[in-house]
Amino acid sequence: MIAGKMHDDEVDTDASLVRRLLAAQFPQWADLPIARIESDGTDNAIYRLGDEMAVRLPLIHWATEQVHKEHEWLPRLAPFLPLAIPVPLAKGEPGEGYPWHWSVYRWLEGENAAIERMADPHQTALDLAHFIIALQEIDVTDAPHDSARGRPLARQDAQTRAAIASLQGAFDADAMTAVWDTAVQSPAWSGPPVWIHGDLKPGNLLAVQGRLSASIDFGSLGVGDPACDVMVAWLFLSAETREAFRAALQVDDATWMRGRGWALSVGVIALPYYQNTNPGFAEIARHAIDEVLADYRTNQLASV
Repeated sequence: MIAGKMHDDEVDTDASLVRRLLAAQFPQWADLPIARIESDGTDNAIYRLGDEMAVRLPLIHWATEQVHKEHEWLPRLAPFLPLAIPVPLAKGEPGEGYPWHWSVYRWLEGENAAIERMADPHQTALDLAHFIIALQEIDVTDAPHDSARGRPLARQDAQTRAAIASLQGAFDADAMTAVWDTAVQSPAWSGPPVWIHGDLKPGNLLAVQGRLSASIDFGSLGVGDPACDVMVAWLFLSAETREAFRAALQVDDATWMRGRGWALSVGVIALPYYQNTNPGFAEIARHAIDEVLADYRTNQLASV
């Protein structure tokens, strides 16, 4: 549950605004029930619209271009992917005091995936790897290169080191620094850019009856270094399922280390920022840090 505003310049939304926007632009849907959906998301407010749709409104200026990107690319990517992804139905215009474009999507059934609730965690790791492989195999012609998560990990260096320093005392800063040093010193991606989801974490994965069913929130979609999607190994998977995931994905050591670095970076930056306003995402961040450090210590012991 989100407690209050997450960002200083976040815009206000409520069901009344959604209904006014629908009445002005899509009157055929304006009388359907509208209910705010609680989520761990940070960029958008989501409202369920009737039984079969959802309305998604950016909350912050940096999320506004996500609307256009998802409407352009999700229908083109969907046929190639083994998991369901959001289906855009309509793009709304600014209006009724709301400043940006917004979207209506088909509702995707499912609950936020949690590895401990999956019917077969090992199969979940394989399903996730197959989704990433399928995404990476899609042609990247004309694809967007603007995802911050697709860029070289070294560009995160200053912000990540500052965040590690801010968490000293709460976590082992020396171990976090060692993990980060290994990640940024690993060889950079030298292959061609590939499609990346960019934000694979539990809140963006859906499950039905304990089986992974969908991936949502493609706001960080783009092409670049595949390492950022590898971070799901620490944000979502357990130590017991990580190796199956890695084997299926056939990840080289450097990409694996950069992926672990991405998981740490996301965790240490998000935790202090969201711990008072988005406890769900803060818990994901804390889990990622714990998993990365546990993985680091296990590897240190194995090398002795």
